[in-house]
Amino acid sequence: MSETSGESNAGYVNARLRVRRAKLFDEDDYRKLVRMGTGEIARYMEETEYEREMNALGTRHEGVDLIEYALNRNLARHFEDILGWAEGELYTQIAAYLRKFDAWNAKTAIRGIYSGEPVEEIKTDFIRAGEFSDQLLDQLAAAGSVQEVVELLDGTIFAEGLEAAYQEFTSLDVLVPIENAIDRTFYEHLLDGIDTNVYGGPRELYHEALQAEIDFRNVRNALRLSQTGTDLDPATYYIAGGRLFDEDQLRQLVGEPAALVEYVRDSEYGDELEGALDRLAEADGLVEFEQALDAALLEYADRLAYRYPVSVCSALSYILAKEREIENVRAIARGREVGLSVEEIERELVVT
Repeated sequence: MSETSGESNAGYVNARLRVRRAKLFDEDDYRKLVRMGTGEIARYMEETEYEREMNALGTRHEGVDLIEYALNRNLARHFEDILGWAEGELYTQIAAYLRKFDAWNAKTAIRGIYSGEPVEEIKTDFIRAGEFSDQLLDQLAAAGSVQEVVELLDGTIFAEGLEAAYQEFTSLDVLVPIENAIDRTFYEHLLDGIDTNVYGGPRELYHEALQAEIDFRNVRNALRLSQTGTDLDPATYYIAGGRLFDEDQLRQLVGEPAALVEYVRDSEYGDELEGALDRLAEADGLVEFEQALDAALLEYADRLAYRYPVSVCSALSYILAKEREIENVRAIARGREVGLSVEEIERELVVT
C-alpha cells in the first residue's frame, strides 16, 4: 500500500459500499446458519457473495477448512476493492487503518506457536488484507518459537517495544505484554500526522472514530489484565490517544466491569451507546463482555458514518461490520464442527 495524491472521493466510495453493506448477512441468515451442518453452510455460502471464493477453493478444501479459507480470501478481496476505489487522503486513511490486519496476523502467529498449533492452522487464521507479504506470513506461521516471530517482525513497524515485551513474556509466561505492544504500535502509527486541532468535517470524525476504538481497546485490555492473575500494571499497557482514560483511571477500573460500564455511561459516549451499554452491563463473564464491547464499537462507528456520510467513517464502519460477519460465520462453522448446541453458538455471535 502506498499513499496516492489527488482529492478524496468519499462520495463515490461510500456509494459502492452501500451496495456491499446491503449484502452482509443479517439475523435471518445467522438463524439459518446455526442450524446447518458444515456442508450445508458451505452450500449456503455458494449462493451468496462468497460464491467466487467457494468455487475457487472447493477443489482443494472441504468442510470447515473450505469455509475458513473462503472467509479470509473474501475479506481480503473486499478490502482490496475499497483501496482500489479510494483516492487521495481517503486512500491514505483506509490503508493505514487496514494495517490492523498486520497486527492481527502477528498476534495470530504468536498465539498459534505458543499453543502448539500446526502451521497450516495458523495460516488458515491469517487475514491477508494488510501490508505483510505472503512470504513473511508463511515465515511467521512456520516459526519455531515466539522469539523467532519477534525476530521476524524486526523489519516492520511492530518492532517498537517488542524486545522489552518479549522479556516480560519470558518472565511471566503470558502473552499480554507482546500482544499489547503490537496493538499499541498500530494505534500510535495510526494517529501519526492527525491534526487534533481540526474541528468539524470528515477529518475530525476520522479522529473521533480512532479515539473510540482506542478507548474500547483500553477497556478490553483492562478486563484481560484482571483475568491474568498476575501483578501486571495496567498503566504499562495503556494506549494513548483516546478520550476516556489516563493511566491512573485505567488502573483504578481494572477488574471492575460494572464500574467500567458506568464510567463509559457517564462519558460522551453515554447517550449514543445507551443500548449497547445495557448489553455490556448484562454481560456474564469476559467473553460476553468483549462481545458486547465489539457490538458497542460497531454501533458507534455506524452512528459516526450516519452523522457525516461523505467521510472515511463510512468505510471504517463497513470494515468493522465485514470483520464481524467473518467472525460470526467462523464461529458458527467451528461450533457446528465440534458439536456445540444452537444456543451455545448464538452466544458467540455479535449482531447489532
